Amino acid sequence: MRVDVLDYDLPPALIAQRPQARRDESRLLVYERMSGSVDHRTFAELPDVIADALAVVNDTRVVPARIPIERPRGEVLLLERIDGDGVWEGLARPTRRLRAGRRYGDVELLEHLGEGRWRLRLHGAPSGQIGIVERLADVRRERRLPARRPVEPEPPPSFAQMLEQLDVARVTLHVGLDTFRPVAVDDLAEHRLHGERYEVALDEWARIDAAPRVAAVGTTSVRVLETLARGAPLQGRTDLFITPGFEFRRVDALLTNFHLPRSTLLALVMAFAGVEETRRLYREAISREYRFYSFGDAMLVL
Repeated sequence: MRVDVLDYDLPPALIAQRPQARRDESRLLVYERMSGSVDHRTFAELPDVIADALAVVNDTRVVPARIPIERPRGEVLLLERIDGDGVWEGLARPTRRLRAGRRYGDVELLEHLGEGRWRLRLHGAPSGQIGIVERLADVRRERRLPARRPVEPEPPPSFAQMLEQLDVARVTLHVGLDTFRPVAVDDLAEHRLHGERYEVALDEWARIDAAPRVAAVGTTSVRVLETLARGAPLQGRTDLFITPGFEFRRVDALLTNFHLPRSTLLALVMAFAGVEETRRLYREAISREYRFYSFGDAMLVL
């Protein structure tokens, strides 16, 4: 599949720069695959829409992952902790001006792994920022380090209270480069995933496996569920790349944000909802000025 299928015109003004004060006041576009119907609701109505489904959430812990460096001016984005001695894998820019063995503030670069990826040692606890793309051009220009946070921000109390109204199961995917790196090749099949660590408790998977209907909350949950549905162990790494034509074995509904052009996350949504259907839904969301990206509104595909 050509990657330009993942392109669409997104006005930069629709990229949400900060979350709503109350998450349940966000808008929710609901798409029914069987009937093709589209409904426009609010996030507060989510329990009414998926009341009979087991909602599976990714409970990975948030860290302030974007750490600015001054000389040369740039930043480091933490991806994955490698060991307990402060060693991480991360992205750093400007890579060509950085050197292994040197320390940049709290970050000591140990080894360049290619594609802007570094093995590094963090001196102290993560103390950066949870970032957000400010301009759509940033994603297209900075292929090696798109400026975004690796995981969802901590949910506000209103969202936590909403979860109490749902039947919830939890999985863990330690979100890394694969989740948010833009596609920079012409053919989607040539996009390579490095793999991300996941783990699921035995009792949680038993509940998920037996559930009549499963609603994945977020694309990261989808990758874990579909990895396990293919016989993978309850703990390991997944490089599952979900693109149009994929056969879903455990996910019956998907709740997710509106994703940026040329992203693997958009490819996953197209795999679940249909390519042309997703393009139509995104055009409608844009026409109605939905807020896009991680701090924005949401779409539920049933």
